[in-house]
Amino acid sequence: MQLITTISDIRDHLANARQRHQRIALVPTMGNLHEGHLTLVREARRHADVVVASIFVNPTQFGPNEDYDRYPRTLENDRQQLADNGCDLLFAPTAKEIYPNGLENLTRVHVPAVSEGLCAGSRPTHFDGVSSVVSILFHIIWPDVALFGKKDYQQLAVIRKMVSDLHMPITIVGIDTVRDARGLALSSRNGYLASEERQQAALIRQRLNEIADSMRQSGDVECALIAGRQRLESDGFTLDYLECRDVNLAPISSDARELVLLVAVWLGATRLIDNLEVTLTSVVA
Repeated sequence: MQLITTISDIRDHLANARQRHQRIALVPTMGNLHEGHLTLVREARRHADVVVASIFVNPTQFGPNEDYDRYPRTLENDRQQLADNGCDLLFAPTAKEIYPNGLENLTRVHVPAVSEGLCAGSRPTHFDGVSSVVSILFHIIWPDVALFGKKDYQQLAVIRKMVSDLHMPITIVGIDTVRDARGLALSSRNGYLASEERQQAALIRQRLNEIADSMRQSGDVECALIAGRQRLESDGFTLDYLECRDVNLAPISSDARELVLLVAVWLGATRLIDNLEVTLTSVVA
C-alpha cells in the first residue's frame, strides 16, 4: 500500500487506474481506525479494483470547544491496518493541502433538511463541515463508489442527498454498524471511555431495542420515546436527543412503517451516538 499526501500525486495515481478502466472505491475516515473502518475497506474491495482510504482530521466539522486538538492521530498504526486489510492507496493530506487558502472564506456545501436537527441541534456547523470536506475529497479522487458506516446515520443521509442533488456519478454504500461483544457501536471516541463507562455505554443499544419492541407492540411511537428518554437518563446518561424519523430522516407520517431511532448521549465528557432501524407491523398511532 502506498501513502500519498498531495492532491497532485493521488490524481496521477488514479488517472493511471482509470486508463486501465479500473473502478475506484473511497473510504473517507479521520483515522484512529477500528474494525468498523476496516470492514468498510474490505467491503470496498467487493465494489472496486482500486481501494483508496483517506485519513484527514477535518477542522471544519469540529465546533468551538470540541475535541479537534485531542482527537487521536495514529497514522502509523492506521497505515499498517489498512495495508493488512487490502487497501491500495492511503491519502493523508495536511489541512494546508486541503484548505490552501485557509478557512475564513472557504466555499462550503450546505445540504438542507437532512442536515438540520438531531446532531446538528448541538453541533450546528458540523454537517456543513462534513459535506464540504467530502465534496472536496470526491472532487479530488472521483471514486466510482464511496462507503460509509450507518452508525453516523445522519451523516450518511447528508452525503447521499449531496451526491444526488449535485449529480455526482458516485454510488454511496452504507454499511451496517460494527459492534463489540456487548453491543456498543464501535467509534474512535470510545477510546475516551474508562472500562466501567464502556460497560455502561453498552446499555444504549439495549434501550434502543426496548424502545423498538414497545413501538412494534403498541404502534405508539411518542409513548415509547418518552419512556426511553426516562430510562436512558436513569441509566446515568445525559441526553442530547432521542428521536424517531422515517428512514430518509423526514418526520414520520401516520402511515409510516419503516422508521429509524436515533440517539445521542453524553457519558461524562464523551458524546456517543447510535441508531436502530425499525419496521412496524401496523401504522403509527
